[in-house]
Amino acid sequence: MQRHVPDVVELDIGLDEPDDEASLRSVAARKIGVAIDALPALHVRKRALDCRRGRVRFHLTCELGEQPPEEIAESRPPREVTQPGRVVIVGDGPCGLFCAYELARRGIACTVVDRGKPVQPRRKDLKGLTRKATVDPDSNYCFGEGGAGTYSDGKLYTRSHKRGDVRDVIEVLAEHGAPAAILSDARPHIGSNLLPKVITALRERLEGVGVQFRFGSRVADLLTQERGARKVVAGVRLADGEELEAERVVLATGHSARDVFDMLAELGHPLEAKSFALGVRIEHPQPLINRIQYGQHAGHPKLPSAAYRLVDSRGERAVFSFCMCPGGFIVPASTSPGEVVVNGMSPSKRNSKYANSGMVVSVSPQQIEAAGYRGPLAGVHLQRTIEQAAFAAAGSDLSAPATRLVDFLAHRASSTLPQSSYVPGLTAADVGEVLDGSGVTFAARLEEGLRRFGRQLRGFISEEAVLVGVESRTSSPVRVPRHDESLQSPYVDGLYPAGEGAGYAGGIMSAAVDGVRVARAIAGALAERC
Repeated sequence: MQRHVPDVVELDIGLDEPDDEASLRSVAARKIGVAIDALPALHVRKRALDCRRGRVRFHLTCELGEQPPEEIAESRPPREVTQPGRVVIVGDGPCGLFCAYELARRGIACTVVDRGKPVQPRRKDLKGLTRKATVDPDSNYCFGEGGAGTYSDGKLYTRSHKRGDVRDVIEVLAEHGAPAAILSDARPHIGSNLLPKVITALRERLEGVGVQFRFGSRVADLLTQERGARKVVAGVRLADGEELEAERVVLATGHSARDVFDMLAELGHPLEAKSFALGVRIEHPQPLINRIQYGQHAGHPKLPSAAYRLVDSRGERAVFSFCMCPGGFIVPASTSPGEVVVNGMSPSKRNSKYANSGMVVSVSPQQIEAAGYRGPLAGVHLQRTIEQAAFAAAGSDLSAPATRLVDFLAHRASSTLPQSSYVPGLTAADVGEVLDGSGVTFAARLEEGLRRFGRQLRGFISEEAVLVGVESRTSSPVRVPRHDESLQSPYVDGLYPAGEGAGYAGGIMSAAVDGVRVARAIAGALAERC
C-alpha cells in the first residue's frame, strides 16, 4: 500500500546536519516513510531557530508539491495614477508609504507629505545627532523618509492576525530589495544598513506611476468645511502657509509627532489617553547573550547573534523586553532639544559586539492621572518630564544617563560604566531616580522584573550589563478615535487616523498593515461617491 504524501512536512535539522536541498529531501522522505523518488518537489516556507530544552536546532516548515515558489508582489503592482489627487497622506513612514502603495494599486492618486527629508540628506542630520548633539526637530531618527523604522533593525514580525496582509507587505519589501530570506524566516528582519535602500526603491516606484511626495513639508493645520452639522475634511495647511486640497486626509504621523496631537486638540477633535510602556535600554556584550542562549553551541558558524524575549506579567504592570537588537547599537532618538531618548537598531548581519533591548514597564492612564498628569495628553507630559530629567542627569547634552545593572539592583548610582555602543556617550547616574522623578513609580517594578529575568537567564545579571535611559517612545500614549468599520474619524468626515501615532499599530509591520486597511477603506468610500 502506497503511503500518503502530505502537503506539509515539519523537519528538525541539527546544527551540524547538512541542509542543502538533497539532504532535506532525504530527511523528509525518511520521516514520511516513502522513497526519495516518490517525493514531490520540496519548498522551505518557514525557518525558525529552536533553542528549547537545551537543544539548538533549526525547525523547517516545508511544502511538498510541484508548484513553483509563490510569486511575490508583482501580481498586484501599482498602476499609473493620472487623475488629480484626491488624498493627502501625512507621514511617509510604513503606514503612509503602504497606504500610498495600496491606493496606487487601485489607481487612486495621492500626495504624501512628510516634515522630514529623504533618506540620503536625512543621514547627515543623524550624524549631527550622534557627533554634535544637534537635534533637528524635523529630521532625526523619528522623522523623515520611512519614519522611525528606516534606521532601525527593520523587524518584520508582528502579532497582527491579518496574515494575508502581513505576507503581502513582506512580499512588497522583498520585491524592492529586501533580502529574500524575509519570505521564510520566522522572525524576519532587514537591517538598518539595507532598509533605507528598500524605502527609497518603494518611493521611486510610486513616483514612477504618478504618486507625489513632498518632503520638508510639515503640516500645521487641518482644513475643514461645515456640511450641515458635520465637519468635512478639505485638505491641509503646511507650515509655510501653502494649502493642499483633498477629499481624504490620512494622519500617519508616528508616535512622536506631538504637535499633531496639539493641532487636533486645538481643532476640538477628541483624543483619548491610552496605556503605553516606559523604561530603559539594557545593553550586554553579545557574546554573553550568545552563551546564555546557546550554551556549549555559542560561536557555532550557523548561529546568528542570539536574541531573547522576556515578559513578567505579574501584578497590574507588566515588565517586558521591547525591540531587542542582537548585534546592534543604541542610538539617540530625541526629537526636540533638551531631552534624551534612546532606541535600538541593528545592521543586517547583526555583527556588533553588543546586544541591547528596551526593558520597559507598562503604565495605564489611571496610574498616570494618579501622579498628577491630567487630560488626554497626560502620557505625553509624562514622557517629556522623564526625557528632560534624563537630559539634565546626563549633563545637558545627548549623552545618556546610565547605571550598571548590579548597581541598579543595589539602589545606587554607578561610579564607573562599561563600554557602550551609544556614540554620544554615557554618563554615570542613577537611572532609577530619573524614572521615578516623574511621580510615577517605575524603578521598583522594573527591579522586580529584572530579578525575575535574571533567574530565567543565568548570567543576565552581570557587571557588564548596563541600563541606559530613557526608552520612552515604545508606542503612542494617545489614541485618535476612529470608526471600527469605515476607519474614519467620527468627528471629521474624510479624516483617517492611522498607524502608530493614532494608536492603532506598534511596529513596522502592524503600521504597514494598517496603512493598507485604510487605503482599502478610502477606495471603498470614493467608489460609493462615484
